[in-house]
Amino acid sequence: MISEEKRKVLELFAEGRKLYKLLRFSDASDRFAAALAIDPTDGPCKVYLDRCDHYAIDPPDEDWDGVFVMNHK
Repeated sequence: MISEEKRKVLELFAEGRKLYKLLRFSDASDRFAAALAIDPTDGPCKVYLDRCDHYAIDPPDEDWDGVFVMNHK
């Protein structure tokens, strides 16, 4: 059984992913950050929040397919 907190984290993550794929990185960041406020150890939310931060500075092309390409270590 999933706790109510985990259910909310999963819901926020799903919303964030939808917004991420729509190139709405600021809105997606808000969802990932809200999920992390509930569960600061959630790895996927951390990864996507970092990616949103990256794309806020260097946005992908309009025809972006959703794949993140790491250019530096």
